[in-house]
Amino acid sequence: MKPMPRLKERYQQEVVPRLLKEFSYKTVMQVPRLQKVVLNIGLGEVTTNPKAIEAAQKDLEAITGQHPVVTRARRSISAFKLRQGMPIGVMVTLRGRRMYEFLDKLTNVVLPRIRDFQGLPRNSFDGRGNYALGLKEQLAFPEVDYDKIDKVRGLEVAIVTTARNPEEGRKLLELLGMPFQKG
Repeated sequence: MKPMPRLKERYQQEVVPRLLKEFSYKTVMQVPRLQKVVLNIGLGEVTTNPKAIEAAQKDLEAITGQHPVVTRARRSISAFKLRQGMPIGVMVTLRGRRMYEFLDKLTNVVLPRIRDFQGLPRNSFDGRGNYALGLKEQLAFPEVDYDKIDKVRGLEVAIVTTARNPEEGRKLLELLGMPFQKG
């Protein structure tokens, strides 16, 4: 059996006791935890380049170790030359072990590799304690080989928590090692 991911161990041993004390929860079950991480690559160029879907799928699979799902247009938009049902992106939902390993890699390997990185914005929380961030290029991930990509694409990372408000979510992610901007 594989050992527990580093980040999950840190969550159980350090984060839960600190959050219990700080927000004075009555039980451990009230402490916010990570639910899932969703990675998404939107492909606007798919109308002109049909091979873009395959390339984005390969990149996302290399990054996450999980096969991505093709997302399709819900309705037709003539201004974008888009028809209902056309493929417009790829996405992966990570839970459990893969989620913890991905977040560990994101905070300790990927974000420090980004040029001129000053920290993540503190205000990218929705009203319920979930956090979303966008990366301009997939090259920050060590699994993506620069020579094998056809085009530099950005990707969105949404971190879904059980926190009830942005303050709880921010504190949870800070204690897990997310590098937020000072301020």
